[in-house]
Amino acid sequence: MNAAVHQPPHPGTGNAERYRSVFRPGLFDGQTIVVTGGGSGLGRCTAHELASLGARLALVGRKLDKLEAVSAELAVAYPESVGKVTLHSCDIRDETSVTQTVADILSAHGSIHGLFNCAGGQYPARLRDISLKGWDTVVRNNLHGTFLFSRECYVQWMEANGGSMVNMLADIWGGLPGMGHSGAARGGVLTFTETAACEWGCAGVRVNAVAPGWIASNGIDTYDDEYQSLLRELRTKVPLQRFGTEAELASAVVYLLSPAAGFINGAVIRVDGGVPTARHTWKLEPARQDFTYNGFPLYKPPQAFSDQHKGEKS
Repeated sequence: MNAAVHQPPHPGTGNAERYRSVFRPGLFDGQTIVVTGGGSGLGRCTAHELASLGARLALVGRKLDKLEAVSAELAVAYPESVGKVTLHSCDIRDETSVTQTVADILSAHGSIHGLFNCAGGQYPARLRDISLKGWDTVVRNNLHGTFLFSRECYVQWMEANGGSMVNMLADIWGGLPGMGHSGAARGGVLTFTETAACEWGCAGVRVNAVAPGWIASNGIDTYDDEYQSLLRELRTKVPLQRFGTEAELASAVVYLLSPAAGFINGAVIRVDGGVPTARHTWKLEPARQDFTYNGFPLYKPPQAFSDQHKGEKS
C-alpha cells in the first residue's frame, strides 16, 4: 500500500496531446477522485480525462508498475498534475487492505470528493464449468471490492463531507450467459448502488453506476481466441452497428461525478449503443453514419477489433 505522491523521473515537457474532453477545463480543480483499477483500460482512460479537468487523483490497483506507467503518461500530457497523483497498491477484496488504503489516500490528499469503482475482472465460462473458487474470485473482485471501497470512503470521509460514487456494472439485463459469475456480481452491485443511494443520500452522497456494453477496450485481448471471435460478431447486434470507445464510457463516469449530476442518485447510465432495445422482430440495418467520440489520444482499440475500427472518427 504505497501512498507516496508519484514523481516521475522525467515528466516531459507537456507536449503530448491532451485529452479532448467535452467538459469545461478546471471542472474538478481542487477535488480528489479515487479511481480503482486505474492502471489499465477504462480506469486508465477515465484517469486521463479527470486529470485533464484538474482533478487530484488517487489511482488504486494491484500492480504498482501499471499505476506508475499511467502516472508517467499523466505527467507528460498534463505537467500540472505532477504532485497531484498518488498510487496505491491494494487488493480490493481484502478488508484490511482497503481500510488502510482509504486512510492512506486521506493522509495524502486530505479529502475524497469522488470514487470510481472501476476495478474488477471476469473470464468467459459456462455456469456448469465454473468452480467455486472461480465463482468466489469474480464475485469478490466485482461485488465485494466495490462494497468495501464504497463503505470505507463513506465512513472515513463522505459521511461527514458528502461526495459522489460511480460503480461499474455491465450489460446484465436479462442475465449474462457465458459469464454468469460476473453477471451475478454486477447484479449485486446494481442493488448495492440503489441501496447506498437511499441510505447515504442524507449525507449528501450520490451513488450511481455505469453499465458498459461492448466497449473496445484492450482488456478484450486477454480473452481466448474463441471468445474474441464471438465478440467480433456482436457489432451487428448493436443498433449503432459499432463498438463503443473507452472515452464514451469515461464521459458518462465524469458526468455522474460532476455537479451537473447533482440530482441524479441511484441511477444507471447504459453505455451500450442501444443493445437492450434491439428486437428480434426488427432487422438491424448497416450503419449509414458514424458519430463515434474518442477524446483519448492514447486510445488504441484491441487487436481483436483492429480491422473493425479502421476509419473511426475522433
